[in-house]
Amino acid sequence: MGVNENSLHGRCLCGAVGFQVSGPFGRETVCHCAQCRRWHGAPGPYTSARRRDMVFSNERGLAWYRSSTAARRGFCRECGSSLFWERAGDEQVSIAIGCLDEPTGLAARHHIFVAFKGDSYDIKDDLPQWPDGNIVD
Repeated sequence: MGVNENSLHGRCLCGAVGFQVSGPFGRETVCHCAQCRRWHGAPGPYTSARRRDMVFSNERGLAWYRSSTAARRGFCRECGSSLFWERAGDEQVSIAIGCLDEPTGLAARHHIFVAFKGDSYDIKDDLPQWPDGNIVD
């Protein structure tokens, strides 16, 4: 599916973090890196949007974890829901698709970091697969 221009709502499991984000959305990605697999307990499905297009209705539970020198991850400190991934200094924020209210109109477009995918599953779709995070469209 192409870029979604709608406004979407998302939240954590307990509701201590709630937000609305406006499109355009893009790069619906399934990440197979070890950090995302540990973060989600499975490959990490994300979309992205500009951070300035996010409005929080509730940030009470929002916390950030610096997962590397280059990025941080947003989560709910109350229920533990995995919500965001953000590269330092970038205006884009990756949003875990699972925290968005449905219907989203989003669909996975490709897989990244497949060179690091877990050995407990296979990728069984025909979407493009990239060995690292460098996507060539």
